[in-house]
Amino acid sequence: MKTNEELQRDVQNAIKWEPLLNAAEIGVTAKDGVITLTGVVDSYSKKTEAENAAKSVTGVKAVAETIEVNYGSSFKKNDTEIANEVLNAWKWNWEVPADKIKVKVESGWVTLEGELEWNYQREAAKKAVANLTGVKGVSNNITIKSESKDAVEQAAVECALERSWSIDDEDVDVKVKGNRVTLTGTVSSLYQKDEAGRLAWNAPGVYSVDNELLVDFDD
Repeated sequence: MKTNEELQRDVQNAIKWEPLLNAAEIGVTAKDGVITLTGVVDSYSKKTEAENAAKSVTGVKAVAETIEVNYGSSFKKNDTEIANEVLNAWKWNWEVPADKIKVKVESGWVTLEGELEWNYQREAAKKAVANLTGVKGVSNNITIKSESKDAVEQAAVECALERSWSIDDEDVDVKVKGNRVTLTGTVSSLYQKDEAGRLAWNAPGVYSVDNELLVDFDD
């Protein structure tokens, strides 16, 4: 089991390793496996990159992220301009069916709504927005409703987890009820938890995934 100091150091080193980030801008504290990130960065992509770096560290059970995005006094892009850039970004992304998504921008915060068939489309829509200048945050309220009416096959989800090199599938229990998948059990990092959820979402017919996996690292 890592001490608070060891976990703090490992997260700080993970942030330093990311070329997009300036470690001096981001504060890191650790307590009982919970990492708190603070500071100010000049883009939303840096904010998410810092969070992802922290999640990748073994032993991290949860991340509380309060990093602020501040583009500086010289920045003059308004909400209408940001909204237009969001729509333009989607035009060039084949993964995003833009005609099925509504976007609202308020004080730089982007809210996405609509109904899509696949989770990868929802994630692609958010990713395209996150890289735009002026965006301070994203609320992804897009729901998934697959055209497939068949119940999700539990075996298909289990096989997907088994194929992943990063997940010990023996520690993950898959339950399926209709079009809802529930994951329980333990993994050793938040990255593994997120990856298991992503793989479950890829199964045809999935409407929702309840990712109840616990992060437990005792080494």
